[in-house]
Amino acid sequence: MKLKEVIDKSTEKEFLQLPVRLYKEEKNWIRPLERDIQAVFDPDQNKHFRHGEAIRWLLVDEKNNTIGRIAGFFDKKIATSFEQPTGAIGFFECINNREAAFMLFDRAKTWLEAKGMEAMDGPVNFGDRDKWWGLLVDGFYEPNYCMPYNFAYYQSFFESYGFKNYFNQYTYHRTVSDSGLADRIEQTAERIAKNPDYRVSHINKKELDKYAYEFRHIYNKAWTRYSGVKEITVTHAKALLNSLKPILDERLIWFTYYKDEPVAFLVMVPEMNQIFKHINGSLNLWGKIKVFYHLKIKKSCKKALGLIFGIAEEHQRKGLEGAMIWKFREKALSTSFPYRELELNWIGDFNPTMMRIAEMIGFTIRKTHITYRYLFDREKEFKRAKRVS
Repeated sequence: MKLKEVIDKSTEKEFLQLPVRLYKEEKNWIRPLERDIQAVFDPDQNKHFRHGEAIRWLLVDEKNNTIGRIAGFFDKKIATSFEQPTGAIGFFECINNREAAFMLFDRAKTWLEAKGMEAMDGPVNFGDRDKWWGLLVDGFYEPNYCMPYNFAYYQSFFESYGFKNYFNQYTYHRTVSDSGLADRIEQTAERIAKNPDYRVSHINKKELDKYAYEFRHIYNKAWTRYSGVKEITVTHAKALLNSLKPILDERLIWFTYYKDEPVAFLVMVPEMNQIFKHINGSLNLWGKIKVFYHLKIKKSCKKALGLIFGIAEEHQRKGLEGAMIWKFREKALSTSFPYRELELNWIGDFNPTMMRIAEMIGFTIRKTHITYRYLFDREKEFKRAKRVS
């Protein structure tokens, strides 16, 4: 076995094609869009190259068949936010061979050490946590859009190599038809609905710029108190909402106002892997025609995915999350509403408050991904991710 760096179109094609061969008998695997993977490693599209580097390798056998792949990367700003400089690995795929897996891990570790790193997380993304993050260890259902799906045997590779569980991230699930609200939440939601100071409504897609300002206002009050979360700009908020425009459904994005000040949001989208599984990884012209057919005509998407949720700090613990679900449910119970399932994609076990909220509004854990950490100094004390309240 030997390692080859991804350096040209031929090796990049192998990097993209390996999972197609590995998972050809896996009925729940959905081929990612090639352009989404390519964007991660394109300096013109990925802002993390401004302060970091990324590299990819293939592992080939004696007959020059590709049997594994891995990427190593780091962003200096993120790396230095930890107790020790921490890089990462991701996009790991491998045949069921421990020696092969360890060769890939070793190569990435050596490269990261040479770049001044003292630990590595994985498997994660060279980018934000909302994509390609964590190793699936429980709940081998179809993956949501830009979320990992992998073989169960990968867990033994990571843990026998010496990676430790840094945190779990959970995907929560519920059906639309279930009432599923805890009594206390339901009572609070009814009380908020009767309070004239509060107003809960879904968006109007003709006013996206207005919602971008409101989204930024709430996000910065809700999330920036957490370690590693930075304020977002209006430009960033506009880019987010505009990126959702082609699939945006007004009934899936809700805002709460207190005396006309925006104080909470719930952003959901159609779960696009239910559409993309029909196009075999390519958004060429024929792929786009298929997307339009399955999304607009056949209406194949029956699941909505919660992308992000936020409540301004001064309005937390008042039940606004239940109030939004309460109002959403009024729309969802309509016979014309196409979505039958809801999932919340990414809630870490370091955030017990969010876990509790998800459970109170009727969600249960369906999938578990693990983010692992490997300390290069094997004598150093390992610490799990710090809990937030």
